[in-house]
Amino acid sequence: MTADMTRDGRSVPSRRLSRLWHLGRATTDLAAGVGVRGMLELARSRRTGEVARIQLSPGATQRFTDRLARMRGAVMKMGQLMSMDGTDVFTPEAAAIMAQLRDRAEPMPMSQLTKLLEREWGRDWNKRFSRFEFKPVAAASIGQVHRAETKDGRRLALKIQFPGVRESIDSDIDNLGFFARNLGFAPKGMDVGPLLEEARAQLHQEADYKAEAASLMRYRALVGNDPDFFVPAVHEDLSTDRILAMDFADGVSIDHLAESDYSRAERDRAAGLLVRLMLRELFDFGLAQTDPNFGNYLYDAASGRIMLLDFGAALPVPREISEQYRALALAALAEDDAGLKDACIALGYMAPDVDAATVRVLLEMIRLSSEVLRPGLYDFGTSDLFERIYVKGRDMFMDEAFNHLPEPITIFLQRKFAGMFMLCRRLRARVDLRGMLDPYL
Repeated sequence: MTADMTRDGRSVPSRRLSRLWHLGRATTDLAAGVGVRGMLELARSRRTGEVARIQLSPGATQRFTDRLARMRGAVMKMGQLMSMDGTDVFTPEAAAIMAQLRDRAEPMPMSQLTKLLEREWGRDWNKRFSRFEFKPVAAASIGQVHRAETKDGRRLALKIQFPGVRESIDSDIDNLGFFARNLGFAPKGMDVGPLLEEARAQLHQEADYKAEAASLMRYRALVGNDPDFFVPAVHEDLSTDRILAMDFADGVSIDHLAESDYSRAERDRAAGLLVRLMLRELFDFGLAQTDPNFGNYLYDAASGRIMLLDFGAALPVPREISEQYRALALAALAEDDAGLKDACIALGYMAPDVDAATVRVLLEMIRLSSEVLRPGLYDFGTSDLFERIYVKGRDMFMDEAFNHLPEPITIFLQRKFAGMFMLCRRLRARVDLRGMLDPYL
């Protein structure tokens, strides 16, 4: 067996107090990077309604991302979501550094890796492979991916879980809850407990590679022989609780299509395919991959296919939730405020006894968002919708309009919707969302 070696990384901090200390240091780095001038800019934007441009220094941003990359786990996922911000709130330099979180974590030390492989596959594990690349091709929040080829010629991607990450999930969620409750990260009066518990359950699901393998096989069956997508097959003989063996998928992260090497037609097509797939998840599949990290979608320029990866965050979508989103879309298109309110209450976006003023601002937010449903191609590249939503959402957050939590599944679906729209923005794509939605209404 041939092998490519890599240097040792640093082990994952696993104790709660240690991870709280690292998270506190990361938050301090971020605050220091914003500085007094940044705080004044945030205050000015709050007063004027303009979008703040946070002038994070490259050094502070790098320290922040390095610390999250070392921690892995739930807090790194938080940083990944921040790095996907669609409002251009960060400077281009800071955004470029933050983007590293979408496909980079520190690899585990070689000593940890070899012990894990022996524990999962036995001491003679290497005899199964003609090639195993010890240098990971990717490392994210839960695990790292290695390329390998078996003696019988299968080209595989091996997703190997970081030691200690599964055990750190509870402490990460407890620490994030501490920050949310005590440092103003959540509106006054909001009980973040149910959302944190749902996040806890989902992260434990993502760390359960047998559950991910089952979701991957189900999703692959739902996509079927669609020529536009590739869903890797699971290789069960090499998959364990801590290792997921799949077909290797070639391609570049989908957001690379924003670069000059790719045409507008390619960008429009790729964005349209993924938006259409999102609607199929909601209305046809009853199963949604809810982690919109751009690195979960690879583009193969040779075939034009999109490779779909990472099904640890796949969640079932109950039929009643699909029907409630259908009712919401119909009410938005009909400009039916009463119907919008009913749909929002059904989805949990607002409480049945919410006051009239809060109803008005929430419905205004939805009407604003439904701009993407105008007939014909919507040009995300020239739209300032994200800036307007950002300002409106921030004001509503500060005014404590978001003090009622919806059903947890809708939180994760909203994350998927937002991620897809951020991708369309990143690719400066034109998408006929209305035309794609009409068959479901």
